[in-house]
Amino acid sequence: MKFRILVMLSFLLLIPVLIRAQTDKKAVELKNLETGITSANAKVALNERKLETADSLITLGNQLIAESKTETKAFEAERKKLDKDNAAKQKPLIKLSTSKVKEESTKARADLKTLDVQYRSDAKVLDTRLRDSAKKLTTGNSNLTKGKAAKKSAQDALKNAQAALKVAQAKYDAASASGENTTAKGKKKK
Repeated sequence: MKFRILVMLSFLLLIPVLIRAQTDKKAVELKNLETGITSANAKVALNERKLETADSLITLGNQLIAESKTETKAFEAERKKLDKDNAAKQKPLIKLSTSKVKEESTKARADLKTLDVQYRSDAKVLDTRLRDSAKKLTTGNSNLTKGKAAKKSAQDALKNAQAALKVAQAKYDAASASGENTTAKGKKKK
């Protein structure tokens, strides 16, 4: 009889320990699910930042391309004006260089050489500026291409991260709802 009482007493003492163990196990499970949600939220935020970065690259690329096109048109107009002015200045000097008066002819040839040197230096400056504009166009196209590729991958990763977040949230909601039901049932039994 004493043995039965001891067994029953130990069994009655064991029941709260088992209930507490299940509750602790549930709390650990909920904590793990919360960690999963936090991780999924971090991935969503990271992919949103990547998407913003890709958008800014695309914007910068478009801006550089537009600036380059505008500069190129301006440089081409300057080059045409420079060529036209040079031709206008050369015409009278060429006529004078073929003159029969030796002093005029020599002075005209020297002026032609000076004019040619000036023209070449002005043309070189314009060519340098045109090359810089072409570099800007290349950089803009590169940024645009990189931005589009990064945007596509970021959008795909964002979709996956949002889906993972939904799944993690659903698991957490299901686990917390079942945990509330278990504790409610446990309270009713007591």
